[in-house]
Amino acid sequence: MSKVISTAFVESQVNELLDRRFDKKQQMGWTPRGAHLLLQARAKVLNQELVSTFRTWYPDFQNQLVRVN
Repeated sequence: MSKVISTAFVESQVNELLDRRFDKKQQMGWTPRGAHLLLQARAKVLNQELVSTFRTWYPDFQNQLVRVN
């Protein structure tokens, strides 16, 4: 039986990355533009719009669902 991989782990990692990048102790930080672009990409994932956006840029793009057994 195959199962769809949850996005909870990825979401957790994105949140952790954002927390670390915005931390004042971290040498490398986000530019406002970089943070904006990352959040736009995350919103497209959550709204299930990322694939259609990729297809406008790359008409031959094929989305492949990853399944684990």
